[in-house]
Amino acid sequence: MTDPARLPRIAVLLPCYNEEAAIGPTVAAFRAALPQAAIYVYDNNSSDRTADAARKAGATVRDERMQGKGHVVRRMFADIEADIYVMADGDATYDAAAAPAMVRMLAEERLDMVVGARQSEVEAAYRRGHRLGNRLFTGILAWLFGRSFSDIFSGYRVFSRRFVKSFPVLSSGFEIETEISVHALELRMPVAEKLTSYAARPEGSASKLSTWRDGWRILRTIATLFRIERPVLFFGGVGALLALAALVLAAPLAVTYSQTGLVPRLPTAVLATGLMILAILNGLCGLILDTVVRGRLEVRRLAYLAHPAPGGVEPGLPSPDLSA
Repeated sequence: MTDPARLPRIAVLLPCYNEEAAIGPTVAAFRAALPQAAIYVYDNNSSDRTADAARKAGATVRDERMQGKGHVVRRMFADIEADIYVMADGDATYDAAAAPAMVRMLAEERLDMVVGARQSEVEAAYRRGHRLGNRLFTGILAWLFGRSFSDIFSGYRVFSRRFVKSFPVLSSGFEIETEISVHALELRMPVAEKLTSYAARPEGSASKLSTWRDGWRILRTIATLFRIERPVLFFGGVGALLALAALVLAAPLAVTYSQTGLVPRLPTAVLATGLMILAILNGLCGLILDTVVRGRLEVRRLAYLAHPAPGGVEPGLPSPDLSA
């Protein structure tokens, strides 16, 4: 018989904001899929009866007063102690039945994150504009960091303990999924994806996403992370543009000087000199900040290595239907 103390502790984390119509079925679905897991619902200032519905369904309910999904994830990751973390939205759109397969994949392959890549046959579940935006931002992330995921905005993920406890959550809103993806890419963590079905919200449940507002925030987050994590490329690119502008302005002056020995357009010469100085300063800033980033990365890596890798699955963990 398997010693219960040796079984991995699994926590299901469900951030919620005004999900009274959906949170009950969501909790019930995860309870059926992972009966051994502890289920936590974090209510983010809901104005409806989300908390009551979650308690009635059997979840442990806690509050986070700072508005935004990023703040909720920061609180959940700080508060909950477990070996494996399953995070999903509380809107009944993600397939809870896929959770055992994702958990088993993470444990057996010793991964730090498994992303539930969304696959939907219903247009209302995953709108065409959101799919286009997902592909666009996925391409940007792959260009900036060398590799990416097929669905960087999926809210359905399984994490190892060492991912959760080494992740310094800085985001405040829905850009948290982008930050999670970049954290995994930067530390070169072993990760995987698994296709999961994605359903439309139940009647009475409304999406909190704003296509343009949240898209702008995500784009701004990627640009900020690019500046912070790739300073040589960022500041080197700015420096290269400034140097190019300086050379374009200085070329006619050099020709005139070689012919006459005079510099007739002194303001242009001063401008070109200033641009070249700025270009050199940008290049030096990129090199200096790259050293700082390397030190930060080493510290984050050491924090990550302070926690043990996910172990093999004990016999007591339910075997999922991998044919699904």
